[in-house]
Amino acid sequence: MAESTAVADSSCETLIVAIDGPSGVGKSTVAKALAQLLEVPFLDTGAMYRSVALAVMEGRIDPANREAVERLASGLDLQLAPRPGSDGLALEVLLDGETVEERIRTPEVGALTSIISVYPAVRQRLVELQREAGRTFGAVVEGRDIGTRVFPQTPHKFFLDADPRVRAERRQRQLAEHGTERELDEVLGKMVERDRRDSQREHSPLTHDASYQLIDTTRLTTDEVIERLRRAVAEVAVRDR
Repeated sequence: MAESTAVADSSCETLIVAIDGPSGVGKSTVAKALAQLLEVPFLDTGAMYRSVALAVMEGRIDPANREAVERLASGLDLQLAPRPGSDGLALEVLLDGETVEERIRTPEVGALTSIISVYPAVRQRLVELQREAGRTFGAVVEGRDIGTRVFPQTPHKFFLDADPRVRAERRQRQLAEHGTERELDEVLGKMVERDRRDSQREHSPLTHDASYQLIDTTRLTTDEVIERLRRAVAEVAVRDR
């Protein structure tokens, strides 16, 4: 898979910034702000996997049935559409032509996402959409395997991490903003389990290599993280002139 990914990415001339890391580390917030600064769209790949998970849940499909899930994913009407907003341009995920942003942010969909995202055919379908959008529009892309699998040739790769309890507190606040209240220990337990699954899965695990810049966000403000990434992207641009 890695060889075909490199070939697919080698012809990409648009600006691609890959931001990987576990949940609750602040990837989405940082990526949205950085995309606005760089004047390219923001792409939340997690929303794509959550949309597939939502379809699995609403279709009453057993998530452990790999064949059924992969068959559903291959036939889904899933699109990425540019959408201007107050925080910049985003590539919005549309399922059957409709936005699903509010429906995919529940803990139940999150837990299901970690199960179905390991299936190769699901990942391949979504990676194709991600590459096409990146080549067409450029993007700041956040996820778990963007720099290792989806866009391995981009020189702009960042892996964000933070103390698990800090990440759980951030995730708890995010859930509350979407109207879902959860105890911190519950959020932390589910997060640790998802980290374990994502890191140990056979296909496209959550990982990083020497081509990444590693940033611990535990004691950094969001603005400090954004500025570090902005400077790093600018330095590569100057170097490559």
